[in-house]
Amino acid sequence: MNLQIEQIKLNAILTGDIKKDVENLLNIYGCSRIAEHSRNVAEQSKILALKFNYDLRKAEIAGYLHDISGIIPNSERVNVAEKLNIEILKEEREFPLILHQKISGVISKEVFKIDDVEIINAISCHTTLKKEPSKLDLILFVADKIAWDQEGKPPYINEVLIGIDSSLEQGAYEYIKYLIDRKEELKVVHPILIDAYEFLKREVSVMNNHIVDYVYKIVEDEAKKDKSFIDSK
Repeated sequence: MNLQIEQIKLNAILTGDIKKDVENLLNIYGCSRIAEHSRNVAEQSKILALKFNYDLRKAEIAGYLHDISGIIPNSERVNVAEKLNIEILKEEREFPLILHQKISGVISKEVFKIDDVEIINAISCHTTLKKEPSKLDLILFVADKIAWDQEGKPPYINEVLIGIDSSLEQGAYEYIKYLIDRKEELKVVHPILIDAYEFLKREVSVMNNHIVDYVYKIVEDEAKKDKSFIDSK
């Protein structure tokens, strides 16, 4: 195991209270802003879990831990990822910030002893998402974008909030579409983000077509009822 991970283990005091344990570790490393963001994402994850009928506790844990690798400086992430035998894509070497999702997954498992594969997977793709995401993948991804860690209002927030009124997939799609529409402004365009975009575009199209078909059928049925009523007169 990487020596840096071993040092993190020494600094982590595990009480069984995930909120307290995560915040304590982040504060030890001077990452109070990440601690605040993680609290917000955990709360937003619970809200989405309730809305979309998912396990609130699992969503909360994923929210608290998703950015735990923020304690590792950006300049060291490639080196740490290499020593952890994490696959590093070309885009991640060019823009190491993206590696934090994968490293957070490892820290969650090795330091915080999270053995739920669904939680680890969601943490490990919360920045880029991926094709065929699980419900928790989508919950954490969308929660992270709603409870963003910058000043002011997220420029994409209206589209995402309108999207989740329909589905998690629609909300996630709206955020990624916002990025793709402005890809020239991005440091890199991650291939897994593109995979997620293409997958969600298809899924959202199918869902919307089903909704249109359903509404059309209701209108058609009502029209038949009205005609039958008129004919009976």
